Amino acid sequence: MVTFVPFGEKPNREGVEYARKLLLKEGLIGEKANVVEARSIESLVNKIPLDRCYITGEHLVSYAIARKLKPSSILSVDAHTDLLHDYLDHGSWLAYTLEKGIANRAAVVGAVLMIPTTSKTKLWTRRVRVYPALPRTRKTSRGWKTYINLTNHGVDEVLDDAAKYLGREIYLTIDLDVLRPEYKIARFQHGELTLKELLELIDGIREHFNIIAFDIAEISDRIRRSKLGKKALIEVFSALRW
Repeated sequence: MVTFVPFGEKPNREGVEYARKLLLKEGLIGEKANVVEARSIESLVNKIPLDRCYITGEHLVSYAIARKLKPSSILSVDAHTDLLHDYLDHGSWLAYTLEKGIANRAAVVGAVLMIPTTSKTKLWTRRVRVYPALPRTRKTSRGWKTYINLTNHGVDEVLDDAAKYLGREIYLTIDLDVLRPEYKIARFQHGELTLKELLELIDGIREHFNIIAFDIAEISDRIRRSKLGKKALIEVFSALRW
C-alpha cells in the first residue's frame, strides 16, 4: 500500500493531500491508502505503519520512517545533503539518523546545495558519501579531490560506487526538490536534474539495489499550479511502483 503523511507546515500538508487526490484520479492508488497525521515527530514514529511507499511534504518524515523500519543503508536523492547538525529538522534528518545509529550508512545523490553558509553550522560526515549532480571538489589531507558526480561520471559509475559502499539492500528517499526550478514542486531551492534524468537515475537504482521501501518527499501546494510538477510526481511514482 501507500501511506500519505501530511506532516509539518500547511503548504506541505496541502501538497500531500493534493498528491493523494491526483494519484487516485490517475488510477495509481486505491481509495484505502493510509493517511497518517501527527503534530510531533515522536507521535509520528508511533503512528506510522510499516509500508512499501510513503508520500510526504516534509522530509523530516523520513527520519520517522527510518526509526520504524531501521534500514541498514539509506540512499537519498536530493538537491541538499540534509547533513546539517544544529538541531533536528528537514535539513538535518539524515545526519541524526546516522548519528543515532538508526541506519549504518547513507549516500546522497544529486546534491547541489551542500555547504552551509553559517560559520557555526557543522556538517555530519561520518558513514555517508555524497555524489553531487555537478562537479564539486573537497579539501583532503592530500589536497583537493573531485567528488564522483553525475555530470562527469554518469549514473552507472555513481551507483556502482554507492552500491559498493551501501550494500545491495537500501531504503530509498527521493526529495523532489532535486528537479530543476521549473517543476515547481518543493517550496525552497531546487536542484539541477530534469525529469528524464531523474527517471534514468531511478532505473539505475532499481538495477543496482533491492529497495525495501521508499518515500517521495518535499511535495508542497505549489504542485497544484504546476503542470510539470504533476507530471513529475505521476512518473516518479509510476517508476517506483511494482
